[in-house]
Formats: sequence, C-alpha cells, structure tokens
Amino acid sequence: MMRNNSNRSVKFLIFLIALIVAGCSDAPKEPLAVSETPDASTSYTNSAKQTSKLHFKKRLRNLFSHHDTVWERMISLYSFPEVDNERINAELSYYLNHPDYIARVQERAAPYMHLILDEIEAKNLPGELALLPVVESAFIPEAYSRSAASGLWQFIPSTGRLFGLEQNSWYDGRRDVYASTQAATTFLKSLSEEFNGDYFLALASYNWGKGNVAKAIMRNEYQGLPTDYWSLDLPKETEDYVPRLLAIAKLFANAEQYGIRLQNIPNKPYCEVVNVGSQLDIDKAAELAQTPLSHFLKLNPCFKKGSTAPYGPHRLLIPSHRVEAFKQNLARLPYEERVDQRQRDAELLAEKIRQNELMAQKMRDEEEKFETRRKREVIVSKRYYAGTPTQRYQVHRGETLSTIARNHGTTVENLRRINHLSKNTVNSGGYLKVPASGRHTTVIMEASKSGKTKMSGGQVYIVKKGDTFYNVSKRFAVSRNDIAARNNISPNGSLRMGQKLVIKGGAQQLASASPSRLIRYKVKKGDSLMQLSRKFGVPLNELRKSNPQTSKGLLPGQSIKILVDNTDRAT
Repeated sequence: MMRNNSNRSVKFLIFLIALIVAGCSDAPKEPLAVSETPDASTSYTNSAKQTSKLHFKKRLRNLFSHHDTVWERMISLYSFPEVDNERINAELSYYLNHPDYIARVQERAAPYMHLILDEIEAKNLPGELALLPVVESAFIPEAYSRSAASGLWQFIPSTGRLFGLEQNSWYDGRRDVYASTQAATTFLKSLSEEFNGDYFLALASYNWGKGNVAKAIMRNEYQGLPTDYWSLDLPKETEDYVPRLLAIAKLFANAEQYGIRLQNIPNKPYCEVVNVGSQLDIDKAAELAQTPLSHFLKLNPCFKKGSTAPYGPHRLLIPSHRVEAFKQNLARLPYEERVDQRQRDAELLAEKIRQNELMAQKMRDEEEKFETRRKREVIVSKRYYAGTPTQRYQVHRGETLSTIARNHGTTVENLRRINHLSKNTVNSGGYLKVPASGRHTTVIMEASKSGKTKMSGGQVYIVKKGDTFYNVSKRFAVSRNDIAARNNISPNGSLRMGQKLVIKGGAQQLASASPSRLIRYKVKKGDSLMQLSRKFGVPLNELRKSNPQTSKGLLPGQSIKILVDNTDRAT
C-alpha cells in the first residue's frame, strides 16, 4: 500500500514539473534560425546567457517528450546561440547545392546517430555537436586525413592516446565508433569548460588546438579587439569550421523550408555493445550475428586484422535485433574455434616480418643519412689533400691562420678542416696540425677535367659488382688508404660498379698467394651478421656491402660471401 502511494506521488510530481515547464515557456520550440539583429562579432557568452534558460527548459521538456526520429531528438537538444554571418550563409549555399551529399551523409549516419545522441545527452552537450562528424569525416568511420587523423571524429594519434584511444597493429581506437564517440564528447566538454562555456571557441580548439586559439585571443586582447570566435585571426580551415557546422545544423532544423528530405531513422538503438571476452575472428562474429560481413565491418571498423586484438579490447557493436541470437550462437561455439589458429599464426608471422622490415629500413635510413652527411663534409673543399702526412706546429706570437697556411703551402680552409676549427683565429703558443714536408709545401692532387687519374708504377682496375675497399685492398695486398690516396677519393666512401681505380704494384694477387681468400658460408639457424663478423674477423659494414641481400636479416640455408684471412680456417 505504501509503495502504491509513493508511486502516485512520484507521478504527480512529474506531472507538476511538466505543467510548470509548459507554463514557463514563453516561446514555442523552434529550430536554429538566422537572426536579423545580432552582429557578427556578438560575443558567444552574451548570447549564451540569453539562451541558457531556454536550453534548460528544452532539456527538461525533452524528458517528457517522445521523438519518432533521431533528427527530432537531435534538434530538440540544439542550444547554440543564433548567429547571422555571411560565412554561415556561404556554407549553407554549398550544402543546398549538393542535396545528394546530404542524402549520403544521412545514410552513413544511420547506424551511429542514436549512440552519439546518447553520449551528447549524457554529457549535457549541445545537440548540434552530433553533426560534427559531417564536418570531420562525412560520417565515414574509416576516414584518414593527410595529417594522420582517423575515424568519425578525426583524432590525430597523440590526441587519441591522450583520451585513451589505443593504437597498435591490431586495433585503432580512433576508428572504434563507441570509444571514439566517448572520447570526442569528453574532449569537447573539456574544451568548453576551458573557454567558459563558449562552444565556438571550443570547436576552433578541437580543429586548431587550444594553445593556438589561446594565443589568438591574447593577440586580440593586446590590440584591444574583441576576443569572440568571429573576431579572431584564424587559419582558413578553422575560419570555415564553425560556420560549416552551424550551416549543416541550420539545414537539418529547417529541412522542410529548404526542400531537403530527412530520412526516417527511428529514435531507437541501432546497435549494442557486446563484450565477447576473448579474441574472435571478425568473419565468424558476423556469421554468429547473422549479419553481412560488409555491414558488420561498418559497425566495427577499428580492427586491422581478421580478428579482435589478442589482448583486447574484445568489444563488438552488434545490430540490436541480432544481439540475442549472437549471444546464443557465441555460447554454443567451442572456445578453441573462436579463432582460426593457422590464420592467427600467419598474421603473427606477417607482423614479425613487418617489424623486421621496419627495423631494417630504419637502419638503411640511418646509413643513408650518415653517407649524405659524410659527402657534404667532403664536398666542402673542391681540392683533396691526398697522402700528405701532418706534423705538430707551435703557433708563434703574431702569427695568423693565413700566414701559417701560406708558410706551409696549404690553405686556411684545409687547416681549419684538419684541426676542426670553427673560426680563423689561433692562440699564440698553441699547437696545430700542418702538412709535413721538407720545403713546407703540400702537393695538391686534383682530378683532371677528363676525370682520369694518371699514376706511375701501377695498374688500372675496374670495380665489379660487390667490390668494396676491403676486398679490393685484400685482393691487391695494398691498404685502403693507399687506394684512396692514388685515386683522390675518401677511404670511408663506397665504390661504384664500373669505376676505374689505379692500384699500386703489378698484377692482381693470386688467391693462393694472397693473405686473404673468399669463401661462401651457408647460414645456420641462430646466425646473425654480428656473430659472423666476430667469428671471421671481418668488419660488419664489409659483410653488409658484400651481401646486400642480407639487409632484411639472415635466413637459414642462405649463402653469403665472406673475405677472410688465409690463416683463418673457420667455416
């Protein structure tokens, strides 16, 4: 008896609140419309104060109202202030000239609108924000921008991680409709609080970054200018961002007036979140949900491979009318059949190969950067001082780098290079490296215009594929520095196939008489280039140059070339 009386009291109280709201409403519920009075620079906060009471009444009235479609529900949650601005009108004209685009956007939005409106309403956000994905991604959950933003709400990687959207080789939370909607609404709520409830500035920050918007406000304050959104100096994209959202919101609110047909999307859940508890193949999940795979992927575009991520999340969006059937079918499925193990092993192997390739590419990039940097250092001087030894020289009082260079038959640039000097100044009593010569002169060897180098007492060798300084020097029993000096090239550089080298001495050494020999080694399981380098006493970079096919790693059974000392019998 007590419970019945209590229930009647609650119902009567709700009825009274509804009557109060209806009586207090001075104006009928109207969609967003263009106002003829406000100026473009009208502060959001002033307008917000005027609309705050109306916003509260709309929310309260919405509790007791029934909406047949998601559009009716969305419009009932509108709360942005009315703004008359030519930028809004320009965006509205574009939309009106492309009615087919509006139709496509509605079709794409159908599976997600009820879920989005639930979050909008739960966080007490303006209903217009439910249309932000139109501006961001055209309601394409797989959308990916040039700035690496992804998903319905176009989170960049760093911001996504900041709001708990995990990103790895299996799963991208930015494309998770459920998780990204929660993150986006939380982000927008936070930004609105940062700017004292000004959602126009919050939206500009969502697009451009709150730090940039704050600086734009400070610049206007310094110049004594208004600091509302419409008065700020913003990038073109951000200038169009808020007008675009206001234009699409206005169009939906006045669809009949503009001759735009709003599709009948019922105001009821389209899909529900189901936690499957462990890894599950996506195609198998679609089969259990009795849903076409293409449609199932539209609800779950966040998974990058053929199954949910091994370590979660194991959350799926299932069409509402298929949830019970899905749960029953999943319960009947043996646990070991949830994932095709062969497919999973193949995916894990592919991922391992991809990681190895990325690591190898990183190493190649670092080597290329080093080689580019080295070439730049070599090109600093157009003349090469080859084979010239140096000696220590003590700087005397009154001497300059220029006089020292002149007295030793060299240049200031060369002295700075060999002494690593950043300036042309030297200290009296200090020591410098200078070219050593009885006459204090340096023989400057320059390549002739024809590109040919003439040397006496030697022979010309044409570089073959796979040749390096190391194996050429071993083959002719000369040092790499001697080869470099005779050919005006750097001993740290690389050789080009077809390049002509002048080699000291007569003929090429025979393998039997040479201090080194070329062997072919068959790679064993567990071998690495580093291990083989130590085992055979061969520099690691020489192994790589002789065997370019190993850039992605060694494979058991692979044959590689190794130039070793004749005395080294390791195989």
